Amino acid sequence: MASASLSASAGEWTRFRGPNGQGISAAENLPAKWTEKDYNWKVSLPGTGHSSPVIWGGKIFLTCADPEANTTSLVALSTKDGKELWRKIYKLEAYHLQKDNSYASSNPALDKKAVYVMWHSETETVLSAFTHNGEALWQSKFPPVSSQHGPSVTPVVVDDIILFALEQRTNDNGAKSAWIAVSKKTGEETWRVERPCADKVGYSTPCLYPRENKSPLILFLSKPQGIMAVEPATGEMVWQMDTVFTKRPVASPVIADGLIVVSSGSGSGGVRLVAVRPVNEKGTETLKEVYEKADKKAKTMAPYVPTSLAKDGLLYIFHDRGYISCIDSKTGKEHWTEKPGGAFYSSPVWADGKLYCTTKAGDVVVLRASDKYELLAVNPLGEKSYATAAIADDTIYFRTVSHLISVGGK
Repeated sequence: MASASLSASAGEWTRFRGPNGQGISAAENLPAKWTEKDYNWKVSLPGTGHSSPVIWGGKIFLTCADPEANTTSLVALSTKDGKELWRKIYKLEAYHLQKDNSYASSNPALDKKAVYVMWHSETETVLSAFTHNGEALWQSKFPPVSSQHGPSVTPVVVDDIILFALEQRTNDNGAKSAWIAVSKKTGEETWRVERPCADKVGYSTPCLYPRENKSPLILFLSKPQGIMAVEPATGEMVWQMDTVFTKRPVASPVIADGLIVVSSGSGSGGVRLVAVRPVNEKGTETLKEVYEKADKKAKTMAPYVPTSLAKDGLLYIFHDRGYISCIDSKTGKEHWTEKPGGAFYSSPVWADGKLYCTTKAGDVVVLRASDKYELLAVNPLGEKSYATAAIADDTIYFRTVSHLISVGGK
């Protein structure tokens, strides 16, 4: 069970940050340095946004927004040339957004049969399912999100269900935070776990925690509840660590050599990065803290918005203010910290021994993935970008505010 969510073929990128949200691709021969002349293609999108692309079978899916028309849309493009294949538009009622948020911040998720997308408005949250050819399958409605910076809920597909966290800020209208699972075939709710509200909602996307000789658990993060692991099929809690966050989590969980690495923050930076290990005590799984990094110098080691990346015993931390650190993922020992470019909102991805991450200004920083610092290139995209890159079929795709760019490939 859930094995399909932990890996993907070379032509798939099924959710935020790819297989299980960890940012790891099997792609080979991706370039480290390029110019606009080396693009496979660059296309203008039918709207703006910060969401990241997902990919399956030669099709790219991403969300776009038209703030003046109060609409958001799900767009399908061809990986071959960027040509638009179809578009589905949702008319929304305008809602409050922080200046760096967007009506198109939620990332789609998909499987071999359908693509799933969250729409938000002042009055409702909608989860819609479409075939890869754009045929509507079903639509399910949920309460609107109450939050300081505006909603951004990203679903994930696990076996036969779709999971998402619908967090709510403390409010007087009775809205409750909840972790929700629905059938991916019908959109009908299969379980719901209500959780306490908080002064500020988080934006972390769940991921699976693999276990030896046991089915994986789904990891949810929230400020009041900390890390919580539940059975995907039932919502039953297996273990919890509720003291891990002092601020809200925005970055998603990272699986590193059996550890779970999480971070939290506020304002323009992180305040705490923590690694914990699930242990078994008298038949009950609990968590043990392994190491902590505090952002005392306001530059390292805790990220706020970007999700870190773990590979081959190393943890790469991309800080909001532009610092990048490499530490030993098992012990937390620092190998290096450098600042090659500008500030980050996007999260890094790994392919063929290289790390790719785009600054807010739209410059792609490419590093050698190593315990020795090596900057390979800084490639300008020509426009601001808050989105994380997607990789499929040895090609990497970068979404700027209003364009999509294809680089690499055979």
